[in-house]
Amino acid sequence: MLSTHYVPGAPNWVDLGTPDMDRVTAFYGALFGWQAESAGPESGGYVLLRLGGKAAAGLAPLTEEGAQTAWTVFFHTTDADATAKAVEQAGGTVRGGPMDILDQGRTAGFTDPAGARFAVWQPREHQGLHVVNDPGSLCWAELHTPEPDGARDFYGSVFDWQAQDMPFAGTTYTVLTPADGSEKSSFGGIMPQAPPAGVRAHWLPYFEVADCDATVVKAEQLGGSIAVHPVEAPDVGRFARLSDPCGADFAVITSAPSS
Repeated sequence: MLSTHYVPGAPNWVDLGTPDMDRVTAFYGALFGWQAESAGPESGGYVLLRLGGKAAAGLAPLTEEGAQTAWTVFFHTTDADATAKAVEQAGGTVRGGPMDILDQGRTAGFTDPAGARFAVWQPREHQGLHVVNDPGSLCWAELHTPEPDGARDFYGSVFDWQAQDMPFAGTTYTVLTPADGSEKSSFGGIMPQAPPAGVRAHWLPYFEVADCDATVVKAEQLGGSIAVHPVEAPDVGRFARLSDPCGADFAVITSAPSS
């Protein structure tokens, strides 16, 4: 379960790069109740998305030619530069940074050996997400990759994650927890899956919702599309995979009550 008491290796931010800021701001605002707030004149157009006044995500304009709209999951680090070295030593690629974001923190973007993109956030003034697990906020992060064993080795080397395999939907799902974390601190998983043609391995953010089916219907009405219709997973919850009007993939889930 995610927490805002961040420890190294746990997700602490999520943001979306998009070619149409106005369109997706309206989409997610209507879907999740997010309010958009400029991060300031020096932020390059970056927008904070708030839920009840609490930071729930970020939004950035795509400026590079050929860049694809996508959500990026950030993981907490106490030393972005050391993490960048660990990524390279483990066979990953440093896409950008490490670099300071004003006085807010230090970040770097990476690609794992199978092509999945992710980032790290070293907090300073900005600690990260202020709300998780509540309806309209991040509650899980899932890696879809054709190389689950390689992913376990890579991320284990970079973040020292603990990994536990369990059967799920006819395959083996790997549940991830931070180093020295308990089962209750699990934050994500690895789903062995060959992406469709033209789609790279990727991290998929899950957002909690009060009613999965109603959210899916509303997403379509707002101009989104359904990639995976609502599915019931025993002891997990009811979830679906969606795309926003600009094509960025994300998932929603109505989690099963905690035992």
